Amino acid sequence: MKFYDLRILFLILMVVTVVFMGCSEDDDEDGDELAGDLTSAGALGDVVVLSGKITEDTKLTANYKYLLRGGVFVELGATLDIEAGTTIYGEGASNGTLIISKGGKIEANGTASKPIIMTCDQAPGSRARGQWGGLIVNGSAPINVGAEAFGEGDTGSYGGTNPADSSGTLKYVRIEFAGIEFSPDNELNGIAFQGVGSGTVVDYVQVHFNQDDGIEFFGGTVNAKHLVCSGIRDDSFDWTYGWTGKGQYWIAQQRGDDADQGFEIDNNSKNNEATPRSDAQIYNVTLVGDPKGKESDIGMLVREGAAGTYKNIIAMGFRKTGLRIDGDVSQRMAAEGKTIIQNCIFFGNTSEGAEKQFHSDFEKNMALDAANSNRVVDPELGAPYDLTAPNFTPAAGSPALTGAATPPSDGFFDKTNFVGAMGAGDNWIAGWTNFAQN
Repeated sequence: MKFYDLRILFLILMVVTVVFMGCSEDDDEDGDELAGDLTSAGALGDVVVLSGKITEDTKLTANYKYLLRGGVFVELGATLDIEAGTTIYGEGASNGTLIISKGGKIEANGTASKPIIMTCDQAPGSRARGQWGGLIVNGSAPINVGAEAFGEGDTGSYGGTNPADSSGTLKYVRIEFAGIEFSPDNELNGIAFQGVGSGTVVDYVQVHFNQDDGIEFFGGTVNAKHLVCSGIRDDSFDWTYGWTGKGQYWIAQQRGDDADQGFEIDNNSKNNEATPRSDAQIYNVTLVGDPKGKESDIGMLVREGAAGTYKNIIAMGFRKTGLRIDGDVSQRMAAEGKTIIQNCIFFGNTSEGAEKQFHSDFEKNMALDAANSNRVVDPELGAPYDLTAPNFTPAAGSPALTGAATPPSDGFFDKTNFVGAMGAGDNWIAGWTNFAQN
């Protein structure tokens, strides 16, 4: 064969290859089903576009970057396995969102040195709240709004009869600049746990600069440790529809340009007596408002018939009050001992410039009853109001290092002897979290 014939053959092969790759790329953009190891197909340079439905076990590896185009659903029977150190971008133009469907699973196992990052598709310096959707996890655990419900923004059905249901693992995962508005007053949470069961593992997770709530539990029984919500526009932690899970070592730090509650604790707005009643067990939390900002409302708001156990919590720096128990049913739950607030510290919460740790005499009398061991005292944390380099550890001699309740020995809770999310020298947010403001 002559030399020019070889060149012609090479050009033909190149054209065929380009046409084939172009067709594959178009298929992804049209939302066709994706399956298998996506690192071996559909790569656009070092970026892989994910769209449509994932119907078979799929692995994402750290040597690629991934772009969520539109709603990406991990379907019933499929597992999305994400390697430590992987970065996933949500495409703002298409409302990129990751949804784990009921019966699907996510196995996101990052490490402190290699967290899994889900972020927007804008460059640092141009990032802001609401630039992509966020993460939605749907499970089959009980809820109190019927046998089944449907998530905001067409994110799928959730709820069922299996309290031990597993939707997988989230460990050392960071979700940033999410919460895109699907329609007026319909923004997505950073993470929505919708009917998620206790077989799911959630540990070391941050939601940063979200447009709506940081983390919200819609019923279910999932438990969670080491959570951080920072710069959230609405409520940092929110639950409703009968969530009965457990939590330990949580931090919320508000940015006062736009923020609401540290905790917003609901049962059911249409039926305050609905069961299962929201009845979480929460220990060792630090809730930090922004006393210098124009927005930063209530540290702990309990309403709509919710109950629960809340111990070893610091609520400080909120601009309306540290604690409010709202509504007849919720106040009855507290009076009957079904809402327990003990061994907590309230400090620097104000209303119109005056100290107001508690919304009314009802909360004040309950909280300051000697049997409940709550205190109004400076917890003496390192730098809780620093937005870019916060330090939530208590100083030597801090009141937060004494007066704690011992959590239950039930296999989930750790034994602690301090109030708040951190003990002395235990800066567990170091290395994997991000507090960049844009």
